[in-house]
Amino acid sequence: MTDLFVEEVKIIKQKLDSVSSSLCLAKWYQVTIHLQNGHTHSCHHPGTHKVLVSELVSNPTALHNTQFKKDRRKEMLEGVRPPECQYCWNVEDSPGENFSDRHIKSAAMWAAPWFDEVVNQPWDDNPNPRYLEVSFSNVCNFKCMYCAPNISSQWYEESKQYGPYPTSQHFGSLQHLEYKNTMPILEREHNPYVEAFWKWWPDLYNSLHTFRITGGEPLLNKNTFRVLNEINDNPRQELELAINTNMCVPDKNFNEFIGLIKPITEKLDNVGVFTSIEATHKKAEWIRYGLDYDKFWENISRLQTEVPNLHIDFMCTYNALSVSSFTDFLKTIYELRKNSAWDTPWHPPLLVSVPYLRNPQFLTIKILDNTFEKYIIESIEYMESHRGNDDTPGFISAEIEMMSRLLNWFQTVEDEQRLKINRIDFVKYTEEYDKRRGTNFLETFPEYTDFYNRCKALC
Repeated sequence: MTDLFVEEVKIIKQKLDSVSSSLCLAKWYQVTIHLQNGHTHSCHHPGTHKVLVSELVSNPTALHNTQFKKDRRKEMLEGVRPPECQYCWNVEDSPGENFSDRHIKSAAMWAAPWFDEVVNQPWDDNPNPRYLEVSFSNVCNFKCMYCAPNISSQWYEESKQYGPYPTSQHFGSLQHLEYKNTMPILEREHNPYVEAFWKWWPDLYNSLHTFRITGGEPLLNKNTFRVLNEINDNPRQELELAINTNMCVPDKNFNEFIGLIKPITEKLDNVGVFTSIEATHKKAEWIRYGLDYDKFWENISRLQTEVPNLHIDFMCTYNALSVSSFTDFLKTIYELRKNSAWDTPWHPPLLVSVPYLRNPQFLTIKILDNTFEKYIIESIEYMESHRGNDDTPGFISAEIEMMSRLLNWFQTVEDEQRLKINRIDFVKYTEEYDKRRGTNFLETFPEYTDFYNRCKALC
């Protein structure tokens, strides 16, 4: 965080505490809506909950303003801590003065200006979100190793054909989705949640500060293109727009996307594309099954050339199999940055974010032994030695700090019994993965051979 933003967080913390010690504006103004299964949550820390179709009949804003969420808002105004927000309570209860995401999100530009509205409006009102992330369907042409059937249609079809993976928690189980009421509505079926979204859209659009479309794969969904057409026809310059994509859709879809997004970048001040990759070449293709590595970079180059006003951000889901080639990925980013113009010192072209995978646990870096620590250190040292500034392209402090935090997490001690289970699951998963998908793990990742054999001995 910049010093200026730290001051803003301190101010909003005081304002929040003047009302309640558990108030968080994200519960009112931030939402992720999974239209493929009718689930929603405000803030990414709490789990999702189901939107009742009966609530939507007279109130399409119930995609965000569910009765469940209204009850949590009431608790927050009264100083009660909702259990679903335990992530922040843990941070705030730690020794010293700590800023949790409750403070940081409430200080964001999509939240802080509406503080008085939250305090003065009835707790059971139906506010429009200012930050909206929406997934229209689970249609996707990838089966990333850490994904799931409710997010990827390819995963859904595989699980339907073969059942869950033989891990301790039955990874990829459709029965588990049924139990959690997160089974996706198929693209060919009527979807009351998508229907409610379009009823809400005319009023919703004019209130948005940030709008992000995710998936599945958004560029395989007709609703994404409908949204882009509507934004083109009725642009709001101040709207921050973001699209997630795997960069490997058919040329017809990608060409249509470029044709729509280019004029939007000339009408809006802030438009970005977010994509994911966290390894190189065949390793990346094994992790993100369906990826065409060369096509991925070809399409990145097309966006840089044909849509120069577009921000491109990489969300690197750093996992157990990213480690050995991540420095090579960073080298690719550095070479591309050298030939790109910087718009601001804190947002270079091709921004890199390095959140680390937490689930499934058997694919996180925590399963690795200390022989892999050298790879993480190598990545940090490369970033440090290629640190940029206002005049020189390179890596910024926020990116390097994310890698350093990742190393700290890797070095924390794991419960031995849990570690054993996760390593056994890792072997069972990779063996089944190769069998189902015609891949070869040890040929793709030969540097993992000794570690893999040690894990296999545990079985």
